[in-house]
Amino acid sequence: MLGSLFRRLTAENAAGPALFDAITARTRQPHWYVEGGLPDTLDGRFAVLSTITALVLLRLEQFDEAGNSASVALTERFIEVMEAEHRELGLGDPTLGKTVRKLVGSLARRTALWRETVGQADWCEATRSSLYRDNPSAEAIRHSENALRTLWAGLRGADLKALEEGKLQ
Repeated sequence: MLGSLFRRLTAENAAGPALFDAITARTRQPHWYVEGGLPDTLDGRFAVLSTITALVLLRLEQFDEAGNSASVALTERFIEVMEAEHRELGLGDPTLGKTVRKLVGSLARRTALWRETVGQADWCEATRSSLYRDNPSAEAIRHSENALRTLWAGLRGADLKALEEGKLQ
């Protein structure tokens, strides 16, 4: 019964898992951690994952109403995976919800940051803020900025169906 009441509020297609899997594959590319100088740790990988997810969410926003379903599906999948991963790390119910809310908030902050940045010429500060905790080398930031620009160009060239199928270009 609840499914029929809230049908439009939850994603019904497989766009979330396919798209999230594609984002995860991008996150695992070694260049982020080698040339980009990001730590190959949970925090470093989360920074890349949430940054790429934020850019994908921005692209889905550009499809207006048509992109809403895919955006909801991707966000729901992000939450599911964050919860499952942290359960595997040993977090229990008393702290799990708070931790997942913090991670979703981090994704929301990155999405807002990139919403303001993608139309600008300078992505250096957004790249630093979105990916790094420390002060990385100029070469590392340049590499990551170029990788994010390349990703964004591919996303801008992708139609909604391709993105829903996990094709990030």
